[in-house]
Amino acid sequence: MSAPASSERIHDLLIVGGGVNGTGIARDATGRGASVLLVEQDDLASYTSSSSTKLIHGGLRYLEYYEFRLVREALMERERLLTMAPHIMWPLRFVLPHSKLVRPAWMLKAGLFLYDHLASNMTLPKSIGVDFRKHSSGRALKPEYTKGFIYSDGWVQDSRLVVLNAMDAAERGADVRVHTRLTGAKRVNGLWEATLENRTTGQTETVRAKAMVNAAGPWVARLLADTLKIPNSKSVRLVKGSHIIVPRVYEGPQAYIFQNPDKRIVFAIPYEQKFTLIGTTDIPWKEEPGKVGIAADEVTYLCESVNRYLNVQVKESDVVWSYAGLRPLYDDASANASAVTRDYVLDLDTQDGAPLLSIFGGKITTYRKLAEHALEKLAPVLPAVGGQSWTATEVLPGGDIGEGGFDGALARLRRVAPWLPEGLAWRLMRNYGSRTYEIIGQASSMADMGELLGGDLTAREVDYLINREWARTAEDVLWRRSKLGLHLDDAEKARVATYVQKKAV
Repeated sequence: MSAPASSERIHDLLIVGGGVNGTGIARDATGRGASVLLVEQDDLASYTSSSSTKLIHGGLRYLEYYEFRLVREALMERERLLTMAPHIMWPLRFVLPHSKLVRPAWMLKAGLFLYDHLASNMTLPKSIGVDFRKHSSGRALKPEYTKGFIYSDGWVQDSRLVVLNAMDAAERGADVRVHTRLTGAKRVNGLWEATLENRTTGQTETVRAKAMVNAAGPWVARLLADTLKIPNSKSVRLVKGSHIIVPRVYEGPQAYIFQNPDKRIVFAIPYEQKFTLIGTTDIPWKEEPGKVGIAADEVTYLCESVNRYLNVQVKESDVVWSYAGLRPLYDDASANASAVTRDYVLDLDTQDGAPLLSIFGGKITTYRKLAEHALEKLAPVLPAVGGQSWTATEVLPGGDIGEGGFDGALARLRRVAPWLPEGLAWRLMRNYGSRTYEIIGQASSMADMGELLGGDLTAREVDYLINREWARTAEDVLWRRSKLGLHLDDAEKARVATYVQKKAV
């Protein structure tokens, strides 16, 4: 390993963590004119931010824990986010069957009334009561479920949301570095002096910044205690959430929310055209943070949860993929993991003049508001981020898809590039929005898109992911920038891996 190099530049803000909170703060701060350096030890959205249930929602069940402020903020953010990136986010209708074993119908009705009216800016359809013997959504349900409700929430491609925030930050001037770890930092003459390690080359570098944000997610407490040697009374509570993917078990665009006898809820959601996403669990995690996987008893629990309601029964052997992640929840001393607050806490340490802001908790729906609050907290000690908040009305990269929403944008793409196969045109617009035209460039045929690496994945698309979206491995391409890993066979995945390894240097 080489001796540390030292940069003369002093950044306004060093952000540690390339999840949704870190990239959201980087975007907002850069847009206010601050010079920002963001470092992520692995790929963007490697951990919590790619392991969510992929919902933009207020959190209906949080009303039961009197989290009214959080739900209201999340519902207002849901409306904003759906307009910021309509290519990767869209509304969904959720079907909630009433079970006599769990909450009474009046409680559900009251909760949904609150859900519909907490946010003044709601544009999505409000909740309704339904008779499943007459409504099409009842076909998927067992006959004993005759009554229920339907309400609105939203869907997001979570890891793409992270990447788009990083892209916008970089396009506005931020320095975003993946596979770069903070190995040490100390306050020197009112500045942070930090040592960074490039995990690909092993090289180290010393950088300086006026302030630091600890957005390390599951590692937030460890970064404070082990890397920075700073005592802190706040802590995170790690909770593992696991999901399974099975071949599609019902028809229609609707999602389902099922209540379990243990009072937890499980979602069943249409996924990648051919599949159903089922999740999540809430398992306390006492071990070190890092990559986690689903346990056999979690698979059983999720299968049993949906089998209680659905006509088509899901077996453990049906699972084609699973994923799990650790939610770094702010530890509010709740006895039950499901009851731990999903709200966030911002802890500002201004010892010795160099500010350090640590992020505890949060949820993907409120990331943009969290970023605003973080910069409001930093502004008195870091004037560079004291500008006007601006992110509520600015679309994310690719979000300027024009009139007619997604369908209008797709129709225009089909006219401009009629040679694109229908499925590929849909997927490109769904993933990249208006940036699809950057991928296509001057191509006028599929041959111009380069080598077909597997399915409809072309060399030109992968080049874009490497050059513009920090993809460095096949996993980055197949599981975070897309979900093509569900659709390609082993030989095709190997071909993608070979191509990426050759190109991503």
